[in-house]
Amino acid sequence: VARAHAAGVQLLALSDHDTVAGVDAALAAAAALAGITVVPAAEISALDGDHDDLHICAYGIDHHAPALLGALDDWCRDRHARAARMVEALRADGLQLELPQTPAGAARPIGRPHIAQAVLDHPANAERLQRERLTNAGQILGAYLIPGRPGFRRRTTPTVAEAIDVIHGAGGVAVWAHPFWDLDHDAEVLDTLTRFHALGIDGVEAFYITHTCEQTRLVAGAAQRLGLLSTGSADFHGPEHPRFHSFRAFELCGLEAQLGPIAAR
Repeated sequence: VARAHAAGVQLLALSDHDTVAGVDAALAAAAALAGITVVPAAEISALDGDHDDLHICAYGIDHHAPALLGALDDWCRDRHARAARMVEALRADGLQLELPQTPAGAARPIGRPHIAQAVLDHPANAERLQRERLTNAGQILGAYLIPGRPGFRRRTTPTVAEAIDVIHGAGGVAVWAHPFWDLDHDAEVLDTLTRFHALGIDGVEAFYITHTCEQTRLVAGAAQRLGLLSTGSADFHGPEHPRFHSFRAFELCGLEAQLGPIAAR
């Protein structure tokens, strides 16, 4: 929160995957600073047909709602089971690593970046990684932990529709994150957004660090036609991340975000 404030961020969502751990601390940190508001949020990894990992952001949720917490707990357990399957697959491929652990009693998710880091950290893998020219966790994730790679394993829950329903049940708005990160073609993005609109999605992340201005205008225009919100994010992952290391690192391309009830906070 302090880093975001120093970068000039006025509206910030702490949106970790399948958890609201840290939201209360972020709210408290923002309350001590002038000019920045934190929106309670989470980012839910969801299934959609052949797509294993579409991200639905939940903004403005009641992050203490029992039904939300129960669903997040279920989805975190699915994450942990999937992580164990991926670790076993990597071991079968000849890599050495241990399943990353979370603090005792903490309902925190284990994701592919943690597994990739575990591969990087194990000294027995150093020679192989050097031979394959894999020098950071992001490169390892791309080489081993995406669909079609030897360590990838599919999650089992929730669907996009289930994620939207849980978000709405917690009083939040559901926003499809970074559509061109997951899909490659304009027509597929537009068709998927129309289909998600029918499921009750409230918005789409039109403004994103990897979107071109052509992609941004395409998604923002579709959102306007469908009456959806259009949000933006630099997807800050920490100052050491090779790509997502800076706040406000996305372009508006001459347009304005439509944040609706998110900004009303």
